[in-house]
Amino acid sequence: MIEFIPKILSGAKATLLIFFMTLIFSLPLGLPICFMRMSKNRFVKGIATVIISILRGTPLMLQLIVWFFGPYYIFGIRLNSDWRILSIIIGFSINYAAYFAEIYRAGIESIPIGQYEAATVLGYTKTKRFFKIIFPQMVKRVLPPVTNEVITLIKDTSLAFVVAYAEMFTMAKQVAAAETTIVPLFVAGLFYYIFNYLVAFILEKIEKSFNYYS
Repeated sequence: MIEFIPKILSGAKATLLIFFMTLIFSLPLGLPICFMRMSKNRFVKGIATVIISILRGTPLMLQLIVWFFGPYYIFGIRLNSDWRILSIIIGFSINYAAYFAEIYRAGIESIPIGQYEAATVLGYTKTKRFFKIIFPQMVKRVLPPVTNEVITLIKDTSLAFVVAYAEMFTMAKQVAAAETTIVPLFVAGLFYYIFNYLVAFILEKIEKSFNYYS
């Protein structure tokens, strides 16, 4: 087993890159999509609803294929090798932003109307009311479902293989095929489990730090 580990870890950097870059872009991107989804303007709300429906209703694997091959087959644009990882990050980020947007919306709508009324009476502007009163309470409420999505993201990074990007699980499959043994797959599974455990542990600590918003 030990001799397989260095080969599998060579793909771990790619897995971590996809994971962290997706979080960096998707978490904040979900907020404006959430505002569009909650907009009183029917046109804006309709666009957001359709986008979220498509992103959540179609396989992420298919979306990655569209992002990778789309520029060439639709616009005839020839892209260099850097586009492979860029298309993966774009595909993952936009897909997960749609999920986070719905989580944020549920969190915002769960805040009692009295919180809005009290902030208005105190003279808060809409922006100040949201970031000072609503947002901190929303974060506490949405952390559990966000944690679930983050854990799913760790496992979904293996879908990058569909555009021939060698992340950790792809490397494990290559080693398993070359050595005619399934042990590398179990080694990769162990790394996924350890990483998932660490992420869940950290997010649980963050969730507990918001206990003063009760």
